[in-house]
Amino acid sequence: MSADPSRVLILSASIGEGHDLPARVLAEGIRDLEPKAQVEIVDSLAIVGGPIERLVREGSRFESAWGNRIFDLEYRLITDLRPTRRLAKVISGRLAGRRIGPAVAARAPNVVVSTYPGSTEALGWLRAQGRLPIPVVSAITDLAALAYWAHPAVDLHLITHPESEAEVRRIAPRSRIECVRGLTSPEFYMPCEPGAARADLGLPDEGPIVVVSGGGWAVGDLAGATEVALGEPGVTVVCLCGRNERVLTELTRRFGGNDRVVVMGFTEQMSELLAAADVLIHSTAGLTVLEAIMRGCRVISFGWGRAHIRVNNRAFAEHGLAEVATDQESLRLGLHRALGDPGSPDDSFARLPTAAGAVLNLAREANPAR
Repeated sequence: MSADPSRVLILSASIGEGHDLPARVLAEGIRDLEPKAQVEIVDSLAIVGGPIERLVREGSRFESAWGNRIFDLEYRLITDLRPTRRLAKVISGRLAGRRIGPAVAARAPNVVVSTYPGSTEALGWLRAQGRLPIPVVSAITDLAALAYWAHPAVDLHLITHPESEAEVRRIAPRSRIECVRGLTSPEFYMPCEPGAARADLGLPDEGPIVVVSGGGWAVGDLAGATEVALGEPGVTVVCLCGRNERVLTELTRRFGGNDRVVVMGFTEQMSELLAAADVLIHSTAGLTVLEAIMRGCRVISFGWGRAHIRVNNRAFAEHGLAEVATDQESLRLGLHRALGDPGSPDDSFARLPTAAGAVLNLAREANPAR
């Protein structure tokens, strides 16, 4: 008798590619390993709905100075101060858990995976309360600031940076932790020759290339970063505006007449872009920094520095993974150093075990009769 197929539920959050992309890639990886597996991706914010969904979706844009300050204050309250942190965890776990618990039960998975810290907190609360009988996996794509990415009751934490293990272990001392590949596009695990990438993208075959990125929502000082990069002789700047049409229009108007600037919206060619580029100036931490490291593209974090990004910036500097620039002058100096010290691709990530394999192994352990 053949074993029943694995049933995997993945909870994401549609607030940019930082959570949806890992969910899609993980689902594809699971299907590659077990073609008959039943894999479903669900937007956890849509499940929760109501004021929480509206607050998170609107708060994720942070396009004003006041919005940034409010976001930063909220983050400090729910992470830095013990009383408000504990209160926030209880409230978010209970409120979100009351909606997420029945939604998980209705789908009857063998294992549930979260690629979003908000759903991880809810799942962890349900697991700790004995209300969730199946194993929970947290797929972590940030380097640091993991207070809501990790939970003591989560069975398995998947990390993309080996440097994250110590922080996860402090939060969840009894949980299993595995550093894995397979939470970003498969193209990044394959070699990509910079000259060929430049040709495919229509970029100059000579001279430095700097990619300026603000993530899916195009947050941060993209215009300022572009101006600084243009101060370096011969640099071509590729400015990525994600899915933010307003920023795309503004930057196209501002730099459209400059043949050293390419302004782009959302792209599926990040692998080629980071292979072609010498330096990435990025504002929101996350997977893009990891992808640049894999491609041997130097990284400078600049342009936002709020809340969890501030914490990640400290970790970038501590582990030597990226430079951190706090203003345009420090960005200018950092960019000059980075252009003078080219990076090289890091193929060690391609040798890691896969996230999909780890999830399927956990599902099988939890259901030995399969």
